Amino acid sequence: MSTVHGNLSGLKPDQLHRLGKTYRRRVSAHEVLSAELAAYLTGLSHEIKRQIGVLISRGGVVEDVFVGDERGVVIPDLSRYRLGRTALRGVRMVHTHLRNEALNQDDLTDLALLRFDLIAALGVDAGGRPGTMYLAHVLPPNPDNRVYEVWAPTSFHALDLHLSTFLHSLDEEFSRLRSNHHVNQDADRAILISVSEKHRVVQEESVTELRELAASDGIVVLDTVIQRLQTVHPKYLLGQGKLKDVVISALHRGADFLIFDQNLTPGQTKAISEITEMKVIDRTQLILDIFSRRAHSREGKLQVELAQLRYTLPRLADRSTALSRLTGGIGGRGPGETKLELDRRRIRDRIALLERQQKTLVKQRHQQRALRTRHNYPVVALVGYTNAGKSTLLNALTHNHCETSNQVFTTLDTASRRLRLLTGKEVVLTDTVGFIQKLPKGLMGAFQTTLDELNDADLLLHVCDLSSPTLDDQLRVVSSVLSELSLTHIPRLLVLNKSDRVDSTQRDALAYRLSGIAISALNTASLPPLLEAIDNHLQTCAVDALALQNT
Repeated sequence: MSTVHGNLSGLKPDQLHRLGKTYRRRVSAHEVLSAELAAYLTGLSHEIKRQIGVLISRGGVVEDVFVGDERGVVIPDLSRYRLGRTALRGVRMVHTHLRNEALNQDDLTDLALLRFDLIAALGVDAGGRPGTMYLAHVLPPNPDNRVYEVWAPTSFHALDLHLSTFLHSLDEEFSRLRSNHHVNQDADRAILISVSEKHRVVQEESVTELRELAASDGIVVLDTVIQRLQTVHPKYLLGQGKLKDVVISALHRGADFLIFDQNLTPGQTKAISEITEMKVIDRTQLILDIFSRRAHSREGKLQVELAQLRYTLPRLADRSTALSRLTGGIGGRGPGETKLELDRRRIRDRIALLERQQKTLVKQRHQQRALRTRHNYPVVALVGYTNAGKSTLLNALTHNHCETSNQVFTTLDTASRRLRLLTGKEVVLTDTVGFIQKLPKGLMGAFQTTLDELNDADLLLHVCDLSSPTLDDQLRVVSSVLSELSLTHIPRLLVLNKSDRVDSTQRDALAYRLSGIAISALNTASLPPLLEAIDNHLQTCAVDALALQNT
């Protein structure tokens, strides 16, 4: 016999047996509840003075039976009935109300969050017989933004509803509205959320960048939620009530993800995931996913995997308790390691292996740089905010064809090409991964072999997007990262790219204020002043180095 869940303490063996027999009942696919099952539930509920709930599949099978107290029920785990891409869960929830009362707000919140086919409260009259029937169901997206429809109360025996026909029409309406949206039907859909004590303007700028990250990862953004709070909730960020409202709205709009602009702690991720089955990720996870898509070389893939594992390891402790089940050791006595301990050990072992491989790559990089030094090739490294046009500039200067796109983090693998200056002098021009705000230090550490290229650079070309509305913030982020990497001693030349996107007055004013060289990597005619400036800087560096040797 299948398990009865919930508040079973104090029930007699005969009552428990009869509760278990509920699983044997069958209901027609065309009715919410059969008269026989309704009478069975209300009679038993009246006897034990507790609410009883059942989950019934569309085929009329009783899938779950659970017992609450006189005021409510706790719905059991629904992982067996995952939503996927469907709008409804495929089961209806029917439970008794001892005082014949209507659906309350908790019932309606459960309906909206858990996406039941419908929710029904069956009143119990004074004699323990079926009384009034209260129904509600979720609505497809509509102009009034109504999430659910509550039906007028009716006597159970007077209920006139052909359930299978009704659910079929509801499914079709959800499908029709989803297909009408002018987006890729196979693309993931997300709601972006920012919760911070910072000014709303600052949050909006950060969310705009988060939207670009999502687009770069092939995610369709359905909506954004920005909350400025005096104190961020330590567990849910924006408070449990508001979070439920956001989740209900996200489900109503067909979202697959909640993406937080703030980096979530393991505890926060767990707490939010307990409220919704939707995927919950933060900015760092989104960036890691982009990295995994964009890494092509063995070195790039190694660095991305290392970053992902370092991010995952501290979060294992706060994952579902299902991970803590015992796993017997092969050929050993006793229960062996817990699944959680096994996962941790495997990840630590994998991290250790990747770190050894990374050290090997570092040695190879040192050998390559030593070879360049023997040939007396100065190294010019491109640095800057992501999507500033570094790879496009490298292609324009070296007549190469490195991958470029108008998306963030197109470049993860280091690319080095030979560049001939106007004087005929040859240098090595190196492209590196772009920087971005809120990037954890641990993530940058995983890209050690890539960023080590910067240590031996004779000149850094700081490429920025002159047309960006957050130009000053991006400049600060890059300067901060270079400082963290202890690269402030290397001479730097500011390159104001995408100057074709602003008018000449603004271009000249910014070039003067920032002491930079305005160019457009798409217009080769604008590049000679940059080549001349690179040559002049390298000559100055050489003179300074010689003077330092003679002191």
